[in-house]
Amino acid sequence: MDDIEHIFWNGQPLCYIIRAAVNPEKTTFLTPPEFKQQVGFVVYPADGVIVPHLHLALERHLVGTSEVLIIKRGRCLLDVYNDNKELVATRELQTGDLMLMVGGGHGFRMLEDTVLLEIKQGPYPGVDEKERF
Repeated sequence: MDDIEHIFWNGQPLCYIIRAAVNPEKTTFLTPPEFKQQVGFVVYPADGVIVPHLHLALERHLVGTSEVLIIKRGRCLLDVYNDNKELVATRELQTGDLMLMVGGGHGFRMLEDTVLLEIKQGPYPGVDEKERF
């Protein structure tokens, strides 16, 4: 099993899966700079410093919603779908794994009691942002 997997359909990226075992030696970003959500590891040595800073109030125009889920506890099956709602891949996710959805659709089937930490851009307009299938 690869530690980082990219799931594509017809050349379109749908999902990145980063396994808990990934532990880079140096700062490594896993997503291209044009993605609306950036995922990477920032590595510092002991006594390293991140200088205090503010993020500038830049206006961004985003279409769609990308989503990051971290499996905090448990195991589940991730079903990845294309834009036509067709199943493209199924992967098991375990504690410490991270999933970034950048296209298509997705669903989950829990194999045991599971806690997911979800990160996505807001504001969240409610369940009306989703099309269930």
